[in-house]
Amino acid sequence: MSQILHSTILGKGTPLLILHGFLGMSDNWKTLGNKYAEQGLQVHLIDQRNHGRSFHDVVFDYNTLAADLSDYMSYYKLEKAHLLGHSMGGKTAMQFAVQKGSQVVKLLVADIAPRYYPPHHQKIIDALLTLDLDRISSRSEADRQLSVQIDDFGVRQFLLKNLYWRERGKLGFRCNLDILQHRLNEIGAPLAADSTFEGATLFLRGGRSDYIRPDDRSLIERHFPNARINTVENAGHWLHAENPTQFFEKSIRFLNS
Repeated sequence: MSQILHSTILGKGTPLLILHGFLGMSDNWKTLGNKYAEQGLQVHLIDQRNHGRSFHDVVFDYNTLAADLSDYMSYYKLEKAHLLGHSMGGKTAMQFAVQKGSQVVKLLVADIAPRYYPPHHQKIIDALLTLDLDRISSRSEADRQLSVQIDDFGVRQFLLKNLYWRERGKLGFRCNLDILQHRLNEIGAPLAADSTFEGATLFLRGGRSDYIRPDDRSLIERHFPNARINTVENAGHWLHAENPTQFFEKSIRFLNS
């Protein structure tokens, strides 16, 4: 039996599988997850491989991440589900949808297009690798060290969620930094040129983000002929965290339509 991704399941109704971005985890979506559950959805907050509480493995690419999702749905006997993915999670969701379209009710992609993105996470990985967790005894100390290389407080707080107490007085990373730093090329991989998903699809882009550009529209429509692109105002790439109210309103309207 394949290893099954770790998740937190909230509510009852049509399944909604939520996939976090690179260096994120299911916990990032807990507040919104509860709101979706209140709307009559069974929300699955999922940790992708090498992230959160899910298993670590040397293999890391979108075909594999989509296969993990397929195994997850089989394990929980989910015949169909809505998919919501942010950034890397959006790429996993797209990959799954073009391969297993009959299992996807609606597809919601947050601030990522199906094109190639050059590696751009090296600075963050390098900053995390400079943390000497054998000598750091508190999150605030880790934050202080990280602030030397990353001045954005919000980004630091997002990254520091990966820290946990392995044992008394000993911090560790939940994500598999060692593998992820060697797989940065995979994070930006494009969707295969001939792959399509015919189902209802919504791309939500951050108004202050350049991850989805105007010239991405034709590529999005080629892969997803029934796609709409909508903007969450006053938000960058982490649009669900920066403007959760508008993100929720636009996403739930789409899921309920």
